[in-house]
Amino acid sequence: MGRSWKKWYSGYSESQHTPGERVPELPEAETIVRGLRTTIVGERIRRVEVLHTDILRQPKLIFSKRVRLRRINGIERRGKNVLLVLNEGWVIKVNLGMTGRLLPFSRPPRGAERPTHSAVRLRFLSGALLVFDDTRRFGSMEALTSAEWNERSNQMGPEPLGSTYQVSHLLDGLQRSSSPIRSWLLDQKRIAGVGNIYANEALYLADIHPQRQSRSVTRNEAKALYRSLRSVLRDAIKAGGTTIQDYRNTDGDKGEYAGQLSVYGREGKPCYRCNSGVQRIVFSNRSAFYCPSCQPRRRNK
Repeated sequence: MGRSWKKWYSGYSESQHTPGERVPELPEAETIVRGLRTTIVGERIRRVEVLHTDILRQPKLIFSKRVRLRRINGIERRGKNVLLVLNEGWVIKVNLGMTGRLLPFSRPPRGAERPTHSAVRLRFLSGALLVFDDTRRFGSMEALTSAEWNERSNQMGPEPLGSTYQVSHLLDGLQRSSSPIRSWLLDQKRIAGVGNIYANEALYLADIHPQRQSRSVTRNEAKALYRSLRSVLRDAIKAGGTTIQDYRNTDGDKGEYAGQLSVYGREGKPCYRCNSGVQRIVFSNRSAFYCPSCQPRRRNK
């Protein structure tokens, strides 16, 4: 951890994205987790500095008491959440919201490298520190017991890349819902970690219109969606996530998956498969991108 970390995400382009959209999604969170594993695991928290209490989901004194002098034993991800796993059964749950950044430093940053919107600092006994920086302050941090976290986790849907997640789970969930399928995919209680970017991409690859009623999806379509969703998420992780505007990983590099997007953010541009113009619609306060030829609107059940 001999360098300072540049900002990895500072928001959406307002001209292209609608209110209510959030990042990071599963691939971006996973990329951040993998970066933090190589930098702060093994560190022990000496002091907590809270500059903006609205980031915390509990009183400052409780948060500080729960994490002070704890050792960071591991970094994990659940859905879009980054988890700092501490010793003695404690967990710091971090939700990065729209513009949150977790920035590890090997020494206190100075001058231009100092984060400008620091909300919480975890200072370590080694002299290193982790800064939670958040421009819009939609992110959050919370210190939980393992039991408290497990209760939260149990309320979330399964991990789409989990070894136990099968086509049957996806199909069963879809058949129980009358929601538009894009909305179903974004519901974290149904499936964890999928956001708007990858939902749009997976539906395109599966030839399913984003407004199709979930229960109208056939078994074969569910199989196609299962494959496309897992493929898109895995490819995005390999690419380090998607840079929409200013996203960076913990090495300061852009996510490279934006160059592989088939429909997301490509309104009016030709479909790569049929040359029809990609269309954009807004529902549930979010943009959906699709090809009208490859993803025709079929009658709902």
